[in-house]
Amino acid sequence: MTGAAIDCYLRTRRHHRLAATPPLWLAETGGGRAASYHGLRVALLGRAKAAGVEGFHVHKLRHTFASRWLAAKDSEGGLMSVAGWRTREMVYRYSRSTAADRAADEARSLNLGDL
Repeated sequence: MTGAAIDCYLRTRRHHRLAATPPLWLAETGGGRAASYHGLRVALLGRAKAAGVEGFHVHKLRHTFASRWLAAKDSEGGLMSVAGWRTREMVYRYSRSTAADRAADEARSLNLGDL
């Protein structure tokens, strides 16, 4: 569902007067420049509310992204690069909540017995 919505946005974005500019998310207000953090936050909170999602916080997206990246066995260095982080502390900060699950999965993959 999310992928389909992003695909739709990207197809629509191709026809925007600022389509050739680098920012992914464009805004019609504010002179037609890149959407601000505040603008994206308001839009996402509105969508979450309309969908009946309780307790949604925009910052949870970073936690989810980092945790899923690492759960897919992709590298910490790659995560840092994609997320724009300069230190491993950011990796640990955003993936701490799922560290125990990842450790258990790694241990199980070694076939050392039940955990």
